[in-house]
Amino acid sequence: MGDFAERKAAIEEDFPGWQVWRSDAGRWYATRSGDLTDAQLRAGYAMTVAADDAAGLRALLREQTREGS
Repeated sequence: MGDFAERKAAIEEDFPGWQVWRSDAGRWYATRSGDLTDAQLRAGYAMTVAADDAAGLRALLREQTREGS
């Protein structure tokens, strides 16, 4: 899967509620489509996460979608 559009679609399918995009510099980002509660923010959840590559982004999304998010 070398194509960005295919990788993006796969990540968004695996992590519903997140919109994936890539910067001009090549960093991968995902932004939540919903709001977080104050408790979730205090627990370390983020509205947007960034990584150097698709694998790193997936790891961050796994952490962000842990039980209770």
